[in-house]
Amino acid sequence: MIKELIKRYPALECCKEQIEAARDTLIECYEKGGKLLLCGNGGSSADCDHIVGELMKGFLLKRPINEADKARMRADSPELSDKTLNSLQMGLPAISLTSINALNSAFANDVDPELIYAQSVFALGKADDVLIAISTSGNARNVCEAARVAKAVGVKVIALTGRDGGDLKKISDVCIIAPESETYRIQELHLPIYHYLCAEVEKHFFG
Repeated sequence: MIKELIKRYPALECCKEQIEAARDTLIECYEKGGKLLLCGNGGSSADCDHIVGELMKGFLLKRPINEADKARMRADSPELSDKTLNSLQMGLPAISLTSINALNSAFANDVDPELIYAQSVFALGKADDVLIAISTSGNARNVCEAARVAKAVGVKVIALTGRDGGDLKKISDVCIIAPESETYRIQELHLPIYHYLCAEVEKHFFG
């Protein structure tokens, strides 16, 4: 499928190796029972929510609960209806740190606005988890601090950036640098990259 991505977006040929490395890092995370954390600002914050939406429910594939798990759930909660059990979908755990508004605003007001995502990573991050850190410049201070804390607590970091990769290039385990310099053009390339990642991870576990 990487060939199809590059065919549709030839500009991404230069970061093919990094995209594949990010795919493998996410698959390893989920195989080990880890979860995905995400952070970014502005449009990148919206991208975080978008990625969560593709991972926590069916994206390109159906993800029904298997019959053994349905039977276990019925045994533990007899009030569960068949409609509910047949409607629920298998999810890959992912949390957009940008959406934890009460915590983020409280920490920004009480402590330090540049550490809002770092605090969430510190509280939630465990070994085998992954942080996707999105910054078109690679220099967003709150995103970079989150990445530094992630590394300190054993969380691998995948960066989605542009331009020259900025500080995130030095911090991350995998840095995908969209080959553009304008913010909106970088974001236009981030979308097919993370759609590819979500599709490949989904295929691995549910295909």
